[in-house]
Amino acid sequence: MCGLAGIVLARSSDSANEKTLLAMRDAQLHRGPDEAGLYLAKGVGLGHRRLSIIDLSHGQQPMVDEAAGLALIYNGELYNFRSLKAELEAQGVAFTSHSDTEVLLRAWQHWGEACLKKLLGMFAFAVWDMRAERIFLARDHIGVKPLYYGFTRAGDLVFASELKGLMAHPDVERKLDPQALEDYLAFGYVPDPKSIYRGIFKLPPGHWLSWQAGESAPTARKYWDLPFEIDGSVSVDDATTRLRALLDDAVTSQMVSDVPLGAFLSGGVDSSAVVASMSRVAKEPVNTCSIGFDDSGFDETAYARQVAQHLHTNHFEEHVSSQDYDLLDALAGIYDEPFADSSALPTWRVCQLARKHVTVALSGDGGDENFAGYRRYRLHAWESGLRARLPLSLRKPLFGLLGRIYPKADWAPRPLRAKTTLQALARDDVEAYYHSVSITSVAMRQRLYSASFKRELQGYSALSVFRSHAKRAPTDHPLLLAQYLDMKTWLPGDILTKVDRASMAHSLEVRVPLLDHRLVEWASSLPPGLKLKGGTGKYVLKKALEPDLPHDVLYRTKMGFSVPLAAWLRGPLAKRARESLLTGAIAECGYFEQASLDRLVRQHASGKRDHSATLWSLLMLDAFLRRMQQPAAAAVPAGPASRLLASGVPS
Repeated sequence: MCGLAGIVLARSSDSANEKTLLAMRDAQLHRGPDEAGLYLAKGVGLGHRRLSIIDLSHGQQPMVDEAAGLALIYNGELYNFRSLKAELEAQGVAFTSHSDTEVLLRAWQHWGEACLKKLLGMFAFAVWDMRAERIFLARDHIGVKPLYYGFTRAGDLVFASELKGLMAHPDVERKLDPQALEDYLAFGYVPDPKSIYRGIFKLPPGHWLSWQAGESAPTARKYWDLPFEIDGSVSVDDATTRLRALLDDAVTSQMVSDVPLGAFLSGGVDSSAVVASMSRVAKEPVNTCSIGFDDSGFDETAYARQVAQHLHTNHFEEHVSSQDYDLLDALAGIYDEPFADSSALPTWRVCQLARKHVTVALSGDGGDENFAGYRRYRLHAWESGLRARLPLSLRKPLFGLLGRIYPKADWAPRPLRAKTTLQALARDDVEAYYHSVSITSVAMRQRLYSASFKRELQGYSALSVFRSHAKRAPTDHPLLLAQYLDMKTWLPGDILTKVDRASMAHSLEVRVPLLDHRLVEWASSLPPGLKLKGGTGKYVLKKALEPDLPHDVLYRTKMGFSVPLAAWLRGPLAKRARESLLTGAIAECGYFEQASLDRLVRQHASGKRDHSATLWSLLMLDAFLRRMQQPAAAAVPAGPASRLLASGVPS
């Protein structure tokens, strides 16, 4: 796993500033502490930091072939690099190493952008075509690996694995995007293609981008999307058999490593599925890692221990205090953008634990999105069934009125909140799902925003994020559409971002077998009734795992990887919340109404309302704004890493 950075100049005759490129590269030292490389030529500069995983003595980057006129920097792993190498060798392509980096370079040389259809893995890469003087950027199908890009004031294209790489360039502007801030307060993260900064973007999953000096804008194209071509003839038995085969194939391919390897094990269905598959194919006991809390309401280690014992793994376990909120400020530096998923705290801790024992860990991320495991899917499907009985033209005025006059009861479980249900019935499926996943409601955001910030938004709403994806969705089935929306927003923007930054902060590579794009494509073809059946989410996945895991592990109530936010914000974090929101960077930025912030803090502290999700998102925004006000941090020293200048693959 690695970090990459690059500069492509607006004037191709100019030379990239080496000091600036080094600063961009080494701001991401944590992503690749083992080696460092640099390539400088007219019009371009490429930087790379390497975490060595496969073919440790080769595969240094940038990988340059002057004869072919190509230079490559790459972050990720190609799980099918051996079969691709064999295919290329059969067509006369010669290799000088056993690294997947050289396979990617030769695949690009041989097939060009068509090679993306052949790649299996997680990746973000850049190829510089010396002859055409053109840069080509690409990101993997699902968005496991990140890639940011934008333009400097001088018109140079800059890109990096993390936003901090771009922020190390002195000519990159730091102007907040008001629409991105609205998106953040709705979702708890900034969905791609936006970043929190105006003019800086994330390359969306399954896309490539190219640019050369003189072009007014880069060319971007989508090369992959979820198909959702439903196979109505598949039986439960056929589906479980196929699922086990796909999972084992994905796990086997992702266990290739020249360094110690293990897995996260929470005791939930998804991580247990991955460890069960690893145990079937591994020759030795699997290394598993689990983090627990001293608060039994948030602790799953008993289930993780049960699975570890059942599968005979080499299990490592640590407990942290339920008051473990000291990382709040550090998270702002790790994520670069405001990021409000509080499970980033235990994720950081489990990555810290895992890195003591392994360099590569497999995780269970993606199971909920693939197989409809979230509780919100069940509620959405139920509400959608009610909506289908009346046309929107009747539902909107009737239930809209009832929803406005019915008293609020956000203390109750959502199915018992008549106001929430009535409001959901007055909306279409897309808007209803948007409201169900928003961490801060539209009404609350409107009360919080200042008049000047509302003018900046110019009527923009984060709902447009869902609307734009829904227009391109290959399905209109309510459950499948909700899955599609999550795959486009929540999964890359929250789940995968959370794990990538937390793991890379510890120089740990995390792989996600349940997001093998072949498995994802197949899962999208399953009828909804095989995913959500009789109120049971992940039905087909649980049936497939019955031979491998205890029944009470598979069918217990889902807990999630969460922390006691509401209690923190009424207890040890109450003072900080009040000070940050009423006198800190949040109070000074001019985006919010002070009276509304004060009311929010007081209502939560009194116990009358649970505003924990909104308060936490504002605390994380405050931490981000405080860091933004600080002078740009100096680049991390390169240390003893090797330095490459215009070298790599022999010509």
